[in-house]
Amino acid sequence: MASPTAFLLLRPSLSPIHHASFANPAIAYHRPAPEKLSDLECLRSGWKRADLAPSGSRCSTISKLHVMRDVFRDVVSVAGSSETLWRVDDDENKALVQVSVLDEISRRVNGIRAMLRSMDDGEISVSAYDTAWVALVEDINGNGSPQFPSSLQWIVDNQLSDGSWGDYKIFSAHDRVLNTLACVVALRSWNIYPERCKRGISFLGENMSRLEEEDAEHMPIGFEIAFPSLIEIARNLRLEVNFDSPVLKEIHAKRNLKLSRIPKEMMHQVPTTLLHSLEGMPDLDWEKLLKLQSPDGSFLFSPSSTAFALKQTRDEKCLKYLKKAVDEFKGGVPTVYPVDLFEHLWAVDRLERLGISRYFEPEIKDCLDYVYRYWAEDGICWARNSKVRDVDDTSMAFRLLRLHGYDVSADAFRHFENGGEFFCCAGQSGQAVTGIYNLNRASQVSFPGEKILEDARTFSYRFLRGKQASKQLLDKWIITKDLPGELTHLKQKRKTRMPYVNNNEYLELAKLEFNNCQALHQSEWLDMQRWYEEVKLREYGVSRRAVLRVYFVAASSIFEPEKANERLAWTRTVVLMEAFASVFSNNATTVDDKRAFFEDFIR
Repeated sequence: MASPTAFLLLRPSLSPIHHASFANPAIAYHRPAPEKLSDLECLRSGWKRADLAPSGSRCSTISKLHVMRDVFRDVVSVAGSSETLWRVDDDENKALVQVSVLDEISRRVNGIRAMLRSMDDGEISVSAYDTAWVALVEDINGNGSPQFPSSLQWIVDNQLSDGSWGDYKIFSAHDRVLNTLACVVALRSWNIYPERCKRGISFLGENMSRLEEEDAEHMPIGFEIAFPSLIEIARNLRLEVNFDSPVLKEIHAKRNLKLSRIPKEMMHQVPTTLLHSLEGMPDLDWEKLLKLQSPDGSFLFSPSSTAFALKQTRDEKCLKYLKKAVDEFKGGVPTVYPVDLFEHLWAVDRLERLGISRYFEPEIKDCLDYVYRYWAEDGICWARNSKVRDVDDTSMAFRLLRLHGYDVSADAFRHFENGGEFFCCAGQSGQAVTGIYNLNRASQVSFPGEKILEDARTFSYRFLRGKQASKQLLDKWIITKDLPGELTHLKQKRKTRMPYVNNNEYLELAKLEFNNCQALHQSEWLDMQRWYEEVKLREYGVSRRAVLRVYFVAASSIFEPEKANERLAWTRTVVLMEAFASVFSNNATTVDDKRAFFEDFIR
């Protein structure tokens, strides 16, 4: 994790430097039996006292953020104080607090391990929009009833108090209006729950104008294609909604422009991201499109697109895919399914960014082994067996796999480059901030001579700096305010939550681990000061500040509690070397003084 030494250090995502080779037997710590250890040594060595029960006492440690230039100033002030940084009455209570913290860390680690081991096709929140399209499918045997009645029931059960459908934790006008119109269309199509339809229509009337006010970067992907298609269905159903507002006319104009630019022949012959939004496309040749189905029967893993295909073709593979999704999510369906590769990758990235990955090395290896099985020469997508690749998932996979020693070629990025620029998907002409950001991260793990990564780094840096300068860092892919509330938008049409990626357990464990390490480092520094005084290092030209600097370097690199031996051994070794250098480089020191110093050191 990021070292808590000197209150907080934010470190790059690199492996800690190990200095065990400095561990001199004369100064290294040994691991005696637990009954012979002090409370602090118990914590360092990983032992727990059998006779100590968890306590409700709390240790309050300093957790303010400091920039690097403040760190030494703050630590020097701590170093000059003889008071302990624990706000607990006595050593016994202090030990009780530590055992309680260690037990809580252990509990959370075990919970996260169980979660990581249970990963399958991906946990993701249900999309009201996609569920509505599934609910519109008529029984393929032609009896006039819904093919998926549980999807209709999900719509009935999940209307929000304001009459809308969508994510109750965040309001995005485009997302909420799209979801609500889709659900109202589904209910009206089957002539059920008129009161719920009425409340939904009322919400649309009151909020349609908010589409003009919202930043265009928060418009869901494909909104200008999907929304006008729903409006046409709503008009045919005679829904009491004002469809003549200026904002809707503008959306229709964008749709017509976008459709005019779509090469229809290409989309019928080569898999592209357009397969994710077939419900908004007119004049489709299904005989050709069915040849582009994914192996699981979906159209680019999109339930809404696949539901539309099922309505048009009654294809058995589409039906099988939708049945599985509906059963898996108990009536509702997500905006994309599966999301297995995305979930495995971003979960590992979260653990590493929060500095708690060392607890989960076997699980991380399993995740990356899984991703590596589906790595191809042209990259990957968010789900296995996809015929479409994207730069975001490819970049994340490439970076993590290479950092963990897997053999992956940078040539995968050639499929996202055209004329010196990089794009989200092959054949596209647009870039998203998060995709290019991850491309930049991937370019930083290049080997000498990998020109494609040099080009990627140059382009991504220019692109991101340009967006920053023009204040255009908003991104329709992702809205981030804080880690536990992060909303990940995976090349989709709707906002979604992924509990194995956006998981508060990760953050809580990181906070516990931070405070635990911080308290240990502060206690070690107090011990180091006592050692400094006991061996009278000041007499040999070593200042207290020099000792602090050495310990700071050690603790910021070898920060883990279980590596106290290496951390303290390295610190003392370097400090003693400084004492040697000071004595033997001082011209005023006589040969006899040097000999006496050496003999004292040996003793």
